[in-house]
Amino acid sequence: MRIDQPILVITDHVGSLEAGYTLTAPSKQLLTLARSLTSGRIDAIALNPAPDQEALAEYGADRVLVPDLQGLSPRTPAVVADCAQAAAKSNPDYAAIVNVSNYRGKEVAGTLGVRLGSGAAVDVTDCHVNDGRIEAVKSVLAGSWTTTFQVRKGTPVVALRPSSIEAEPAPEPAAAKIEALEVEFCAPARAVEIISSQPQPDSGRMPLPEAPIVVCAGRGVEGDLTLVEKLADKLGAAVGATRVVCDEGWMERSAQIGQTGVSIAPRLYIGVGVSGAVHHACGIQASEHIVAICDDPDAPIMELADLAIVGDLEEVIPAALEILDEN
Repeated sequence: MRIDQPILVITDHVGSLEAGYTLTAPSKQLLTLARSLTSGRIDAIALNPAPDQEALAEYGADRVLVPDLQGLSPRTPAVVADCAQAAAKSNPDYAAIVNVSNYRGKEVAGTLGVRLGSGAAVDVTDCHVNDGRIEAVKSVLAGSWTTTFQVRKGTPVVALRPSSIEAEPAPEPAAAKIEALEVEFCAPARAVEIISSQPQPDSGRMPLPEAPIVVCAGRGVEGDLTLVEKLADKLGAAVGATRVVCDEGWMERSAQIGQTGVSIAPRLYIGVGVSGAVHHACGIQASEHIVAICDDPDAPIMELADLAIVGDLEEVIPAALEILDEN
């Protein structure tokens, strides 16, 4: 079942004006979700002057709204919220505004919920239509409950966890029309200036929030990440870590998964030497499948795991690598 009202999607690109911009994987997932919800028009906000028009059309965008950011940074939540609010003001019939559930996206969702007098749902893992209304799905209480709910007033603002759904091109894509979007930026948006920025070192692996497979190192690796990285390389996975691992300096803080780190929703999560404390479980609760390799059968992660392997990681992982090599 789908509705026929339009949906607004806030998209992101990577690249530069000189090298060209490429639509991000999470943005493709947002467009895929929007197509599953409506048979109507899909509008995409592109926060750069030269959007990836071909990819936007391929994944279902009918219109691409391009704001003049007036030198402001799209990394600033207030700037993005102003753009979405301007689009919603000129198109009051939107059934929903869809956004990525990352640090910026959560703040954008909350801001829009307040400004539009509606409600925001963050860390959502799926949406569907029930009786003509959009319902959101998310996990709560460290993954022990799955909730389905609606925003009953105004235009719902939905922030989708990256990798929660698989991006699929539209079966019959049409050319996406680019239109200028006029935006009046608020004082908080103008008050932020990006002085400098430095890209994260390229590890050659997929970014942690976007990865369909994640191998996570816990205290049990005791600082030796060799087997974790070998398993990740074999599976084409991203590598994450628990807070203890980052506190010890074994991995960069950007790899931390959990309540005070990154929340992920991969199709497969493999915890290596991870105990599964609540603050870490909150960050992995939306994973489709959880595998735990731990020498403690009473570790909390064993209750979360779809497959719990009790054993020494120095024995389990080499055996797994050997099986993977054979296949």
